[in-house]
Amino acid sequence: MAEGKMTKGRQKIEMKKIQNEDDRLITFSKRRSGIYKKASELTTLCGAEVGMVVFSPGGKPFSFGHPSIEAVANRFLNQNAPQGDRTHPLVEAHRRVRINELNQQYTELVSQLEAERERGKALQKLAKARESKGWWEAPVEVLEPHEVKEMHASLAKLYNDLCNTMKERAGAEASSSSTFVAGTSAQGTNYPPFFA
Repeated sequence: MAEGKMTKGRQKIEMKKIQNEDDRLITFSKRRSGIYKKASELTTLCGAEVGMVVFSPGGKPFSFGHPSIEAVANRFLNQNAPQGDRTHPLVEAHRRVRINELNQQYTELVSQLEAERERGKALQKLAKARESKGWWEAPVEVLEPHEVKEMHASLAKLYNDLCNTMKERAGAEASSSSTFVAGTSAQGTNYPPFFA
C-alpha cells in the first residue's frame, strides 16, 4: 500500500488579514509581483493598456503601466495621451523584454528572501532549543543531515575520551595499589560500542 503525502501540499488560504507582520510583507511582495506578471502577460498577449497603483501596508506606492501609467490614467480620464508616449516599436519591444527580465529577477530574489527568512526562523528555533537544553539534547528532527553527523562525531569523541580517561585512571589506581579485588579492575572492562 502506497504511503500518503508527507506534506499538506497547496492549501486554500483563508481570505483574512495576515497578523504576522513579516508574513504580511512577504505575501504582499509575492502577490504584487504576481499581479505585475499577470498584467504584463495581459499587455503582451492581448495588446491591452494596463494601469495599476498599489499601496503597501506601510503606505509606499507601487505602480505598473503599459505603455505608461500616465498614458493609461489620461485615457481613463478621457484626456489626450502625452506627446512623448509614441515610441518606436523596436524600442518598445526591447523595453518589454527588459521589464519581463527584471520582473523575473525580482520574483527570484523574493523567493530567495523567503527561503532565507524560513532558514532564519529554523535557526532561531534551533538556537532556542540549544539554549534551553544541553547541545546533546537538541531535537534531532530540526538538525540538518551534516549537523546530525557532526553531533554523532562529537558524541563518539566524547565517549572515546571518557573511556580512555577511565582506563587511564583505573590503570593508575591498579599500579599504585598492590592488592586487587577480583572484578574491580577497569582494565579488563569491555565498554559497549555505542558509536561503532
